Amino acid sequence: MYLDKKIADSIYYVGVNDRQKELFENYLPLPYGVSYNSYLIVDEKVVLIDTVDVAFADLFFRQADAVLQGRAIDYLVVDHMEPDHAGAIGLLTQRYPNIKIVGNKNTFDFLKGYFAVNPENLVEVADGGTLNIGQRTLSFHTAPMVHWPEVMVTYEPSEQILFSADAFGTFGALNGSFRDNELDLTPFWSDMRRYYACIVGKYGPQVQKAIQKLSGLPLRTVCPTHGPVWSSHFSEVLARYDQWSKYETETGLVIAYGSMYGNTQLMAEAIARGAVDSGLHHIVMHNVSKSDASYILSDIFQYKGLIIGAPTYMNGIYPLVASLLHKIEERGIKNRIFGCFGGHTWADAAVKRLNTFAETMKWENVGAVANLRGFSTETECYNLGKAVAEKLLA
Repeated sequence: MYLDKKIADSIYYVGVNDRQKELFENYLPLPYGVSYNSYLIVDEKVVLIDTVDVAFADLFFRQADAVLQGRAIDYLVVDHMEPDHAGAIGLLTQRYPNIKIVGNKNTFDFLKGYFAVNPENLVEVADGGTLNIGQRTLSFHTAPMVHWPEVMVTYEPSEQILFSADAFGTFGALNGSFRDNELDLTPFWSDMRRYYACIVGKYGPQVQKAIQKLSGLPLRTVCPTHGPVWSSHFSEVLARYDQWSKYETETGLVIAYGSMYGNTQLMAEAIARGAVDSGLHHIVMHNVSKSDASYILSDIFQYKGLIIGAPTYMNGIYPLVASLLHKIEERGIKNRIFGCFGGHTWADAAVKRLNTFAETMKWENVGAVANLRGFSTETECYNLGKAVAEKLLA
């Protein structure tokens, strides 16, 4: 339990760390864990901003009780209904039967699907709506599809604090403090990009709308539902979200390939050599059978160039590469410089599928290399790497 929970005068962090879960949403690796952040505002009325995963409800209530010292919670603001933040609502309403739940129409449509709630205890707010709790007045601003339809953010103007739901969040448990200026942020930056790519990445246009919408609010502190509370480093966080949501990139190349018996991997190695010899030094290679797709997606969001290779499999494309293509397509990733390669013994399908994929994504396709019966032409592969690198460096 944190001894010092205060974010500002009468505003407290009461979140918890999850260092047990291996897979976020049961499919994304969590090597550094994750936090579920919740916040208390103690005024004439006591307001709780979001809850936590139900598995951590006991610790969460102990955190809140240490702040409340016997006071009841008057309002729960539900900025996001996803179960890792709303999971403890049922237990919370048992503890505080008279608690008022604040949300928008979409919030309440979802809420009724998860919990039995008293309709008389629901306080519906519209975009821009406010709630006076004593010395403070909170305002609420909808941010649909960042990354669910009901998402809203809560603003406290006297301290200029934004409770931002999943926006500006990151994987990674909090090591000893929730404050960004007291943490080693090194592991958070890469996990923030992976979090964005996998959780929010499909909704770049909606993120841009939210950034523009909130640009008029003076911000001193931003409190997301995962990761550090941002104050000293929020300008860096905002710049990253702005870049990713515009699908802007750095000059570099991701080579992702599937290989059953090593032949396609040899092609990938020759491609990488060609790219290096052209002067490109930011190159990341991923064997899709070893690298979790979340890390590949994270790198694709970072770099402008992408070359994908696969053998033909069952007259189609190698299954793990096919899965990666689906994940890229559903995120609508834009403006990449692309190349592809593949191999076959008796049916040439992989490269054809990869070329079609590039057309679907409306990417610039620099070229393709196909091999036959396991024997690749190293020079062709090398030249593909050079061609993509030269485009990237032009």
